[in-house]
Amino acid sequence: MFLVFNKDKIMAVIVACCTVFVLFLMTAFFTKSPGDTIETAVTAKQLPIYSVKTEEAKVALTINCAWNADDIDKILETLEKQQVKVTFFMVGDWIEKNKESAEKIYKAGHELGNHSYNHPHVNNLNYDKNIEQIRKCSELIKEITGNPSTLYRGPYGEYNDTVLRSCKRIKSYNNTMVNRYTRL
Repeated sequence: MFLVFNKDKIMAVIVACCTVFVLFLMTAFFTKSPGDTIETAVTAKQLPIYSVKTEEAKVALTINCAWNADDIDKILETLEKQQVKVTFFMVGDWIEKNKESAEKIYKAGHELGNHSYNHPHVNNLNYDKNIEQIRKCSELIKEITGNPSTLYRGPYGEYNDTVLRSCKRIKSYNNTMVNRYTRL
């Protein structure tokens, strides 16, 4: 049996081997610990949390507060009558216009979640603008509850890697920012 090599095949094998070797070296020098990874264009997209595993038979009910407060008293009355607690995801400018209603919701024992400051399409915002949206609303919630919100739900159900990284930045800035609906 004869092996036939030509110049092009030899060069292709050498280039492939060098590429693999360089990638191994990059992994060795640029990862902080054995479990770290190097992000590449094929790294999987980050996803929010849609559900939490539990042995208990529970469901999370949520209400968005973004437009008006005309029906808050009726909603709170119904929830109290049924002995149900929910999470109200509040838009920051809604809180500013309806602070009394937001306080009433909190005093009734419901959780206040962050739904951005003024309900923009967050997928169209850059990193800094997303942080600003989350932080401004969280500060308003903190004025009512004494604590920043631990939950964030993007307006229109939108999220992308920039939005999720912004949430993680807020979490590291404020260690209590952990979102059960979109994990920060």
